[in-house]
Amino acid sequence: MGPDAVQVKDVSFSYDRTAILQDITFTLKQGDFLGIIGPNGGGKTTLLKLMLGILAPDKGEIIVLGKAPHDAKHRIGYVPQYTDFNLRFPVSAIDIVLMGRLRRSLIGRPYSRNDRIKAEEALDRVGMGVFRQAHIGELSGGQRQRVFIARALASEPEIFFLDEPTAGIDPYFETDLFSFLKELNKDATIVVVTHDIGVISSNVKSVACVNHTMIFHEQGKITREMIDMAYQCPVDLVAHGVPHRVFPDHREQ
Repeated sequence: MGPDAVQVKDVSFSYDRTAILQDITFTLKQGDFLGIIGPNGGGKTTLLKLMLGILAPDKGEIIVLGKAPHDAKHRIGYVPQYTDFNLRFPVSAIDIVLMGRLRRSLIGRPYSRNDRIKAEEALDRVGMGVFRQAHIGELSGGQRQRVFIARALASEPEIFFLDEPTAGIDPYFETDLFSFLKELNKDATIVVVTHDIGVISSNVKSVACVNHTMIFHEQGKITREMIDMAYQCPVDLVAHGVPHRVFPDHREQ
């Protein structure tokens, strides 16, 4: 199996002296599927960026696939929550996805036939194959998100990080995406940030709730403590085949 996918040891991080994460510790095994929940501003995206090596912790240590995050970046796929991309730039969907093959291509050389095959396969897997030649600016927000997921997929990552990948996507594709991620999990470790407890509770293998500190459960169970941390109000999970969220009356007692 090799080294753990991710090791986070006593990590803390602050922005301008404001503590964002405090004493975060957990280990993610290769082949795991981690769902991260928590309130806005609780530090979920910051934790993702620390594991990616985009940010460096103030304290503690992060190891990804046995290496420092920056040294493992060629083995990682990443789909950010917001993609800062000029929609007027004259590129097609297939051009965007081919960017995911840059680390596997020789600098200054054209993409190989294999690069193009992998890029087209990635587009097909997210249901965007028929739009391969479409200008990126002509696509809807949900369609563009699929293209950016395909770009990360084309790099053939060992770990796949996704930050709110269903933002701006229709509910049908949200369900389809998690089914796709579950299939992808056979070949890669998955880490996904999401607000949808109902979706992750039926797909992930482990779950973490982040709100400056972390509660981590290796068996994918969403506990009452996690719910209270994530939503800071009473929430019940009621399962009748499909999980539901029920919010009791919030009137003052």
